[in-house]
Amino acid sequence: MAPKILISQPKPQTEKSPYFDIAEKYGVDMVFRPFIKIEKMSAKDFRQQKVSIPGHTAIVFTSRHAIDHFFALVKELRVVIKEDMKYFCKSEQVALYIQKYVQYRKRKVFFPLTGRVPDLIPIMEKHKTENYFVPQSSAHNDEMKNMLDAAGLKHDEAVMYYTVSNDFQPGEPFDYNMLVFFSPEGIHSLVKNFPDFDQGTIAIACLGQKTIEAAEEAGLRVDMKPTAELRSVPAMIEDFIKNHSKEEIAPKKEAAKKKTATTAKKTSSTSKTVAAKPAAKKTAASTKKTSTKKS
Repeated sequence: MAPKILISQPKPQTEKSPYFDIAEKYGVDMVFRPFIKIEKMSAKDFRQQKVSIPGHTAIVFTSRHAIDHFFALVKELRVVIKEDMKYFCKSEQVALYIQKYVQYRKRKVFFPLTGRVPDLIPIMEKHKTENYFVPQSSAHNDEMKNMLDAAGLKHDEAVMYYTVSNDFQPGEPFDYNMLVFFSPEGIHSLVKNFPDFDQGTIAIACLGQKTIEAAEEAGLRVDMKPTAELRSVPAMIEDFIKNHSKEEIAPKKEAAKKKTATTAKKTSSTSKTVAAKPAAKKTAASTKKTSTKKS
């Protein structure tokens, strides 16, 4: 039985992906199944945060999700974005994505070559007169705010979309030999869906220090972490496969076990609260699912 690897991200839209190359080269089964999902915020909820977008001269984007939901809400709010608006992005990939909504001009778009937020701050410091606006997820922390405060930059943050658990459905198989996580929210979703999760021989890969910390705090063993030589997830996965036999990755005893989400459902009301903005709250009925482990 081929080792089965769960990549907790959407499937790549292009056939030219290192994940597909690894699957073909080593005969492993790559399954793309996000542990979290993004939900839009209504204009009504955004207005409760009492933040004026037109009053800012620069926007800070840390992800493509932030870009999509920023421009979607701006359209819904009927806010006109000024032609001279500047954009400061976490990476070149994020910066190039802006072309989907506005004309890309080098003098208006700035990003660090490293793709790291700490390296973006010095670039922003060269534009101290700007009034920065930072679109965020409901699952954000204060890391960005603290760095901007320390740099003495004028700024406002506001939640513009929700990050929630992408729950497993009753009967959905969970028979993976390796799990790959990209954010702390993914770890939290695993624990929520499978509170009695027994890692056993299942290998876990984490990208980012916060993700690693969340996994270790949850009592999980992190088998793959970024290093100076292995900076990307595909590189970590390939290195792990090279150094472990298929029998080690997918032992027959473990491969025969099937973990599925339980069919028992409990419905209750939960709320999504905008972090750091107590005035903006969104409450929705959500379905809580527990999980069981079947042999």
